[in-house]
Amino acid sequence: MSNLRAQITLPTSSPEAEVSQRIGITDITIHYNRPYVKGRKIWGNLVPYGFNYLGFGTAKAAPWRAGSDYNTTIDFSHEVSIQGHKVPAGKYALFIAPEENGEVIIILSSNTSSWGSYYYDEKEDILRFKVTSIDKTTSTEMLTYSFDFVEPTSATVSLHWSTKEIPFKIDVAVDKIVIAGISNDLRNPKGFQQSTWDSAANYAFSIGELDQALQWINASIEGNFFSKETFINLSLKSKILEKQGKTTEAKHILQRAIPLGNPDELYRLGLGFIADGQLNKALEIMQANVKNNDGAFPSHYGLARAFSAKNDFKNALIALEKTGADTPAHFKPRFAKYKAQLKKEEDINPT
Repeated sequence: MSNLRAQITLPTSSPEAEVSQRIGITDITIHYNRPYVKGRKIWGNLVPYGFNYLGFGTAKAAPWRAGSDYNTTIDFSHEVSIQGHKVPAGKYALFIAPEENGEVIIILSSNTSSWGSYYYDEKEDILRFKVTSIDKTTSTEMLTYSFDFVEPTSATVSLHWSTKEIPFKIDVAVDKIVIAGISNDLRNPKGFQQSTWDSAANYAFSIGELDQALQWINASIEGNFFSKETFINLSLKSKILEKQGKTTEAKHILQRAIPLGNPDELYRLGLGFIADGQLNKALEIMQANVKNNDGAFPSHYGLARAFSAKNDFKNALIALEKTGADTPAHFKPRFAKYKAQLKKEEDINPT
């Protein structure tokens, strides 16, 4: 009967669980088993303080397995920084040694496949660091790991059990990781598409990596079998050069971009200049949009917004009156409101 029992799958008393969080493009995953309190004293009793001999195995001074059954593990798809300590991408066992004074030693170990910490070996430690636990007024019955205070480049991992919370912070160098990933993507089949280089350059520009952005957008414009001048790559190159202080060259590139832009592209470009306070440049773009695209929507609307931004409400109203039959139906009620605002000499651009 015992052999038959070993072949069937039975539920565990401490259910298996997994919780994950993505930060940027980095995945962090904790896999653990969840014991219950069941009325027991946890800290300093079921989970003893410090390092202890557990009555079995080779470890004479073992931490707690930070869960039950197999080792609790934490997996990082890219390098991270934990409480200021760099940790390479990979999968690690998570051990914990709480102290009576509230301090907690947290250990990452390369031994991820053991049952508990009976065979814990300090030589397998990848990282040790200390945090301070938090005593809670409410009790968590079932051991729980959670990702708290998630931000664009960091998150706090917290263990909750009984009346204690044990948090530690993980930081991720998102921009560095993304740039490295893009560099690799440009060498594989994705790099055989012009749009990949445009997207790469746009990301680099957005994080202030201007030299890298310029290198990638130049590859989109010339030098490769897919390269050609488009509104997208020329207008982006103009923005990069402007940020680098090369205003004359930026203006020249922008003039090459304008004839290639469709009504929506030029409209969005003009709005960007309005948002940046470059109102003369915005007006120039919106006027070119009307001329180059025969007044197709939203060119006259964009011109009205440019004039309005300059407090030229008379010409803004004239431009708005010229919006044609191709105006989407959902815009028309909005235009009645804008016309009323312009007549009262109120800017129609959102503040």
